[in-house]
Amino acid sequence: MNSTASDTEFMKQALAEARKAYAEDEVPIGAVIVCKGRIIARAHNLTETLNDVTAHAEMQAITSAAAHIGGKYLNDCTLYVTVEPCPMCAGAIGWAQLGRLVYGADDEKRGYHKYAPNALHPKTEVKNGVCSDEATALMQEFFRKRR
Repeated sequence: MNSTASDTEFMKQALAEARKAYAEDEVPIGAVIVCKGRIIARAHNLTETLNDVTAHAEMQAITSAAAHIGGKYLNDCTLYVTVEPCPMCAGAIGWAQLGRLVYGADDEKRGYHKYAPNALHPKTEVKNGVCSDEATALMQEFFRKRR
């Protein structure tokens, strides 16, 4: 399977997590972390459920992946997340030294590019726009229903 096809397949798994968040009335962002071709962590936003502003999908996935591998550095891993990480999550991605970040929709209001463009580890490879239409549509539908 080529990189683009596998990126799409893993992003679909992150979108499945985002749909779980949506069903739980959480902002619909999902994440998976992949290491050596296998998903080692799955997560979605839990900020409402846990009453914790830091319980973003990326933070939950990083914690789970670190526990899975038994270490805090995720150099050989790829994080797939449906929406561009916020500055807090980008900082955590940087500290975890994730090898790759793949995200779907851009977040022009709160994304790390706007506030913390250098937060990631310098060696982290970034790819954006994977399944962005589906991620954007899910976010728009969620916020449209809330208004």
